[in-house]
Amino acid sequence: MFIRLAKQHSQFVQDLVMNLQALAIVLERKGYLASCYTCGDQMSSASFMVSLGDNHLIRFLVSDYGITWTEMRDDRELMKLEGAEAIAQLQELANLLKHQPESPSTYTAVVAQAV
Repeated sequence: MFIRLAKQHSQFVQDLVMNLQALAIVLERKGYLASCYTCGDQMSSASFMVSLGDNHLIRFLVSDYGITWTEMRDDRELMKLEGAEAIAQLQELANLLKHQPESPSTYTAVVAQAV
């Protein structure tokens, strides 16, 4: 049972890393500064970052050790979430992007209202 769970967890992390890479590409195309870095080709961890302008930064880290969402403004931590809450916040970001015009400044205003 535990070997099966370990394999499922590894697949989950790989899926999440691939989705982060895709999100970074979409964000860049919309005019945001975004990146998603992975270590090696196993897709077992990633560091995703996006700048929302006005010194507003989101960092999402995923690995076998955990998942964290950190939101910062002016080098101060506004919010830090882990696990399922971090993934839910990432989904909120993706949902807002679907319904948002191409201007990064508009998104920053929407996120500021949500926080």
